[in-house]
Amino acid sequence: MRWLSHRVFTLLGWTVQGELPDIPKMVIIGAPHTSNWDFFLFLAVIHHFGIKVRFLGKASLFRRPFGFMFRKVGGIPVERGRAGGLVRQVKAAFDAEERMILVVAPEGTRSAAPAWKSGFVEIAEGAEVPVVLAGVDGPNKVVSISPPHWVGPDRAEFMSRVREFY
Repeated sequence: MRWLSHRVFTLLGWTVQGELPDIPKMVIIGAPHTSNWDFFLFLAVIHHFGIKVRFLGKASLFRRPFGFMFRKVGGIPVERGRAGGLVRQVKAAFDAEERMILVVAPEGTRSAAPAWKSGFVEIAEGAEVPVVLAGVDGPNKVVSISPPHWVGPDRAEFMSRVREFY
């Protein structure tokens, strides 16, 4: 699967700029998330790096007929109506694992979002892990990966660095 995914990725002209840090735990935010096709790009990129990741997806994706597939590739079903509990659950998952890479679409939707959800910041802070930024440049077929960023005490400064990357 990894070979095929990487082959299709490169045959379609996509490249990756940057490297993932060699650290056991992190939150990767991937943006923009604007299409159902993003999932296939996501699979190609994780196979490019040869990593196992977890991701959050709306619970309805985990029903038949494709639910097993989303779970197999690391999906965690999310009930969107439950505020607050999700962040606690994901923090607990980080605490329970020796290695965990969580990929999050900060928009929380595939539609144009004027503001991002703050869950990825709260998860990274609570789990005491850095955030790695992954940007998709569709027209140029480039996925850019940043070095790790720690949230730190000044959230506004952190979000300024995030906006600068995207």
